[in-house]
Amino acid sequence: MALNLNLDGAYIPSFNKSVSHLSFSKRKNFLLIGSAHNNKEIKIKERQGVSVLFLSSIFKKNKNYLGLNKFKLLKNLTNKKIIALGGVSNENLKKLSLVNCDGFGGISFFQKKTAPKRGR
Repeated sequence: MALNLNLDGAYIPSFNKSVSHLSFSKRKNFLLIGSAHNNKEIKIKERQGVSVLFLSSIFKKNKNYLGLNKFKLLKNLTNKKIIALGGVSNENLKKLSLVNCDGFGGISFFQKKTAPKRGR
């Protein structure tokens, strides 16, 4: 669909394991991005031809929680660019330099903070 819409790229989520998109010819600068949470998913994304991997969750303690050590181990299993996701905040931003990731993303980190409403 991204090719039909003449988009610059597409995102492949971690649960998508299909390689059927490889049969389509894509433009030279078409960017495929994927997400992964473990070694198996990283290898699947490599087979799918992604250029950039979102690896999560580095700080947010959910079912996909990696922490710094496991994140670094997984990052070293691939030569793809790695973007850290999950729980990035001002308090742990400096810790990202320990894992040598290529970038980071986070909804709450970039959301504009609204001032509390004052009573009249």
